Amino acid sequence: MAEIIQRDGTWAFDGDTLRITPGLHRSVPLLRRTYGEISVPLAAVSGVALEAARGHGRLRLRLREGADPLLQATGGRLPDTADPYRLAVAADRTGAAEYVAEEIRRALLLDRVPKEPATAYLLPGPPVPVSVRSSDGTVSFDGTRIRIDWADTSERVKRATGPRIISMGDLVRVEWLPNTRHEDGSLRFVTRETVFSKLPPDKDPYALDLWGSARRDLLTALVAAAVTARLPHPSTRAAAGNGDPPARTPVPPPASDHHDVLLRRLRELGRLHRDGVLTDEEFARTKAAVLRGF
Repeated sequence: MAEIIQRDGTWAFDGDTLRITPGLHRSVPLLRRTYGEISVPLAAVSGVALEAARGHGRLRLRLREGADPLLQATGGRLPDTADPYRLAVAADRTGAAEYVAEEIRRALLLDRVPKEPATAYLLPGPPVPVSVRSSDGTVSFDGTRIRIDWADTSERVKRATGPRIISMGDLVRVEWLPNTRHEDGSLRFVTRETVFSKLPPDKDPYALDLWGSARRDLLTALVAAAVTARLPHPSTRAAAGNGDPPARTPVPPPASDHHDVLLRRLRELGRLHRDGVLTDEEFARTKAAVLRGF
């Protein structure tokens, strides 16, 4: 067993699996502490490096493309400190860190683990049910359905439509952007009905606009990853391009359905306006946004 224990967390490698446990110190980002222990099979690893940093070292694990739903959902946009596959190492422990890294490299050679992209997720992603309260509302996922309950600070047009429930059968993809404090983020659920929509996140009833606490909003990445783990693997789209049928290929709605979606949205806005839920100004602004989006 090759193991290193640091304030930032613990890495323990037994030859087949690397167990990554986040530290409990308050300096460890909330995302990593909430995700908890991750068991990474050797088959998912493409490499490991011990990087030099000012006054300390940093272990960094590289996974095969397409092996992990968290990395797939976040697309390399996780802040460096929130990356669960990174471990800060004290200067006097770099020897132990190099030993762990060398043991992983040796196992990769002995097992002849390929570096090519994985054709299926080799990690399960965050467990379900998972629920996160963000600046725009609370998003929950139970493995089959996504539910969004809007916050009091959400746009009025979102709150007026009530909770949004999305079944996995209707979902095409998940799009996630972090709230960086300098720029708002978003978590958007693209369905067969909304695949052509270009509504901004603050107006889109299928998206969370992330503008509040960057630390807490980052937890929405766990929902994005849990949902991504249950969508068809990206390799199925590549297979479809080669003529092989994928397990389930999201198909955009035909033009007639696209028109029907637009009419339904406009009728819904009209009803909210007539009922006094939306003011004249809010109705005009939201209607214009819907028309631009379609």
